[in-house]
Amino acid sequence: MTERAIIEFVKKHPAGKVKIAYADIDGILRGKYISTEKFLSIVDGDTSFCDVIFGWDSNDAAYDNTDYTGWHSGYPDAPARLDIDTFRKIPWENDLPFFLGELLDDKGKPAQVCPRQLLKKVLGDAQRVGFTPIFAQEFEWFNFAETPQSVRSKNYKDLTPLSPGMFGYSILRSTLQNPFFTDLFELLKKFDVPIEGLHTETGPGVLEAAIAHSGILEAADRALLFKTAVKEIAYQHNIMATFMAKISETLPGCGGHVHQSLWDKAAKKNLFHSDKDKNGMSDVMRSYTAGQLFCLPYILPMYAPTVNSYKRLVEGAWAPTTLTWGIDNRTVALRVISGSSKSCRLETRVIGSDVNPYLAMTAALASGLYGIKKKLKLQQVTEGNGYRDFTHGTLPTTLNEATDAMKNSTVAKEIFGETFTEHFVQTREWEWRQHLKPVTDWEMKRYFEII
Repeated sequence: MTERAIIEFVKKHPAGKVKIAYADIDGILRGKYISTEKFLSIVDGDTSFCDVIFGWDSNDAAYDNTDYTGWHSGYPDAPARLDIDTFRKIPWENDLPFFLGELLDDKGKPAQVCPRQLLKKVLGDAQRVGFTPIFAQEFEWFNFAETPQSVRSKNYKDLTPLSPGMFGYSILRSTLQNPFFTDLFELLKKFDVPIEGLHTETGPGVLEAAIAHSGILEAADRALLFKTAVKEIAYQHNIMATFMAKISETLPGCGGHVHQSLWDKAAKKNLFHSDKDKNGMSDVMRSYTAGQLFCLPYILPMYAPTVNSYKRLVEGAWAPTTLTWGIDNRTVALRVISGSSKSCRLETRVIGSDVNPYLAMTAALASGLYGIKKKLKLQQVTEGNGYRDFTHGTLPTTLNEATDAMKNSTVAKEIFGETFTEHFVQTREWEWRQHLKPVTDWEMKRYFEII
């Protein structure tokens, strides 16, 4: 739709309101309803939104260690802007108009701590050297026959999965909750978040969906909206969806793998593909992959942002632990899917479903561009079990370790900028400190009687 058509749609919508949202540092949508009149007054210019969305964590607890905003600044409204190109109709809210926005700084420039703005900056870097990044994300997530009230009354224990048993790729199980399956496929498409495939994964109540590929900014918007949309659609069926990376030590974790390729300026030629290479990989793809491998230990919190993330990154759990790449190998960090000139791409398998898609895709693209810029050479391919290939090292094993590596790295500051890196590191240090406070069930069971 043209801008004029969008505005006319908003004017004529019987609800008399619009829904707007901004992504915080954790990839959580923070927003509100505004009147049609308010929307029309700001659509061609700037607006504002409380900067606390970058001053608190996922549980609305205010950071005590960040410089961007805080008690010291009084949490003022920050300049902001809605992106009319993100217009969507929410099909489960009577096609209510919806828009994404992004924060600005006091001079009207992109706010350096805003994830969507950071992605746009790195996208600009790619475009200036003639690349069109084509990306897509896929998600695995658990679903429970629960409500927000019931999970709290059960203290998050003994929850009822949507379906019992492991049942990966089950045609049988897809009929058990078919109305939910059908709504996911149909409503997401109407919401302009088209999915290419939807199936059960191994684990009770686990589903996996692959979102259709597009330009990187649209891909990140789709991935971000997918997570919230799935939760909202699930609500309609008295189901709760969670994108935690790991919900049980006895069950596989949930990935949020990102697929990516670089195309020419006109987006007509896949620059990752080469007919001359036995694996179908061009020199561009080799350097891009080398860049990701080199940067990975220093930017891991962008892919694994929570304490829980690292409980997924363990050997034998379908998530990588080593700095490896391979051809169609699901035990390595980076899986090359050579395919044809149309489908040749890289899958970054480190990424969990708990990720902020803007930051994950920014990290993937920025580190790949770093490898191209530095003309990095790709290490030897891993064949067989990537968990056993320690040739080039292993990933950090905790959020604390990964955050320290990012904090002390010159690479992160070079590819993301000092302001963003400092703020993001501070938020991850806060996250680590919060998890150290509670006394866990594990501690009670282990120490209560015997110590």
